[in-house]
Amino acid sequence: MKTNNFKLFGSLKAFILIATLSIVTISCDNQETQGMDVMNISKTATGETFKSSNSAPKPGETPIAGIAINAGFNELVGALVYVDKELNAGLVNLFLNGKDQYTVFAPTDAAFKNLYTTLGVNKITDLPPTLVLDVLKYHVVEGRRAANSVVPPNGSRTITTLLGATFSVDKNGMITAVGNTANITTANISASNGIIHVVDTVLLPIK
Repeated sequence: MKTNNFKLFGSLKAFILIATLSIVTISCDNQETQGMDVMNISKTATGETFKSSNSAPKPGETPIAGIAINAGFNELVGALVYVDKELNAGLVNLFLNGKDQYTVFAPTDAAFKNLYTTLGVNKITDLPPTLVLDVLKYHVVEGRRAANSVVPPNGSRTITTLLGATFSVDKNGMITAVGNTANITTANISASNGIIHVVDTVLLPIK
């Protein structure tokens, strides 16, 4: 991986554009999250079997963007704002007001910070917005896909993203992307316009 090709996602101080949105604050690390169907995944160093539910959760009341803002996905939200500002990509509006259903594999702030450390970068504007957009699209899948349609009971399952590139998921919730691997740490966070699965690493669509 070339450093100058992946100076990914720096800190954004505040998401002023939609900070007035009145929605319930949630924590994706809390199994008792209000109004959300959250399935925590138990993982061990030996690869404990991924705990997949038998049915998809019902749609929630809060949109994907609202959940991301209020649950503290600051780096991910910053990336969305950056490509909207530079490319007029319309991603914030899509995930805040859009009626179509999407599945988002959402990296935590820690996942972004680990990437920054690896690449020696600090901010989102260090990266060309077109590349940021491609990476964001690699984390989104059309349709409402709960854990039971993402994680296979055995073997691996191929997932096609909005970017057109694919990644695979094994029975333990480990994702093998084009350029790296990640784990689903929390699944089935139900939004009004889709489902969020939290991942511990930013997925890279190129090696």
